Amino acid sequence: MSAEHRLILPAHAQTLLELSLSAASSRLRALAGAGYLAPHRIFAGQPTAYQINRKGLAAIGSALPAPQLDLRAHAHDVGVAWLWLAARAGTFGPLSAVVSERTMRSMDARRDDQPDKFFGPLGVRLGGTGPAGRERLHYPDLMLVTSDGRRIAVELELSAKGAARRERILAGYGADARIDAVLYLVERPALATAIRSSARRLGISHHVHVQWIRQPPAGRSARALTAQRASVAPTTGRER
Repeated sequence: MSAEHRLILPAHAQTLLELSLSAASSRLRALAGAGYLAPHRIFAGQPTAYQINRKGLAAIGSALPAPQLDLRAHAHDVGVAWLWLAARAGTFGPLSAVVSERTMRSMDARRDDQPDKFFGPLGVRLGGTGPAGRERLHYPDLMLVTSDGRRIAVELELSAKGAARRERILAGYGADARIDAVLYLVERPALATAIRSSARRLGISHHVHVQWIRQPPAGRSARALTAQRASVAPTTGRER
């Protein structure tokens, strides 16, 4: 799990391993002590966050790069790890794959030398070029592949994007025939309204679904997270 995300908390490990919070914390401290994880006390009163490093990635045979810490995205990164756990637990229905943003970016980076002319990048094309002349791409927080092969892009939207940026991303999703639906999970009504309005303007309301999500507080137990799961389950067939 630590390889798939920029950081994890003891409560994430608790849920994944089905341990007590104290046992999960002890395991993470032991891995940090052995040099496989880097501990970070990011905010006062919050649990220690852990990041896998190069030694840890090498130990598990992962080709992913070492993650970078971004304090501005802390709440988002914590939330995406919860969503990944919820997807693996069946909250979003039967899935054949749960693909993280880090994995998608890494796979596309490895394709640079041998581009796939038939399938193309995993990222959604936005048009134009970005740094180093590469095509401009956008990556969802998670890509869910259902048991019948449908692809659902999941976006945890905790802060507002400008209308132009938001609609450029939505237009990219609308033009990508590989993606069957886009699920936006939001905490604030204003974000839901903005996303729905943009989708209507672009004529892709049928393709974009918005639902509410309430993140469990930092350090909440696995039992409390299980009780919370019903609030993040999406219905990909209709918009709420």
